[in-house]
Amino acid sequence: MAKRYVRPVQSRQFLIRRLHSLSGIIPVGVFLFFHIGTNSLIAVSSPASDLYQKQVENIHSLGPLLIPVEILFIFVPLAYHAIVGVKIWLESEPNSRHYTYWDNIRYTLQRTTGVATLLFILVHLYQMHWMGGWLPGGSAFVAERASASTAEVMQSRSWIAPFYMIGVVAACYHFANGIWTFLITWGVTVGPRSQRVSGFACAAFGVALAITGIIAVRGFKVYDVKADRPGIEVQRTVEPAPAGVGAADRERQAESWS
Repeated sequence: MAKRYVRPVQSRQFLIRRLHSLSGIIPVGVFLFFHIGTNSLIAVSSPASDLYQKQVENIHSLGPLLIPVEILFIFVPLAYHAIVGVKIWLESEPNSRHYTYWDNIRYTLQRTTGVATLLFILVHLYQMHWMGGWLPGGSAFVAERASASTAEVMQSRSWIAPFYMIGVVAACYHFANGIWTFLITWGVTVGPRSQRVSGFACAAFGVALAITGIIAVRGFKVYDVKADRPGIEVQRTVEPAPAGVGAADRERQAESWS
């Protein structure tokens, strides 16, 4: 039997689509999972015991390696996934308005949430990433005050928290549905039964991740920024004054620590 000839253009398109599918899971999807998990720590953080701040400090302990790692392993794959995704979206012809089957609706939602997620990421980078510092009024995030500076942005306008919740839900749906299509595209789930089971599993994962993201947004929205001031923990850990020290001396000692 003669071998089927595959034109270079078809082969290149096949490779681009496969890399697009892979980049959406690794590393972009994996980063989204851990990013939401890290941010959710704000829900159990306080100025006295800030778990989110400690995790941010662990990440920034990379020092000068942090920016190259971000660019190489996050922003380059993200940019590739976004550019190819927009190209696919512009070239696609969804028929969900004529055939309202769930597969067609899911296809349309995948493209729509992809564009929504891209816009959300751009706003997020402008408000809370060092890249936003290149633009006027951007990058309000301060690593040394991670919880307070993020909360200040979230609480500065009434529309920001709802916008972030919508963006998080869109990103989680896009990621979860992307996992389902990834398993089909790469031949992991072949039959209808395995695809149905993986569909339920991916849906449950997406819902759980979206709820976690909403909890994180709400955590920043209600975070007590006024209580987060330099020296607050030091004041709370001042040792008791030795016996015989007067009240005025104890007050001066406490003030010297603040």
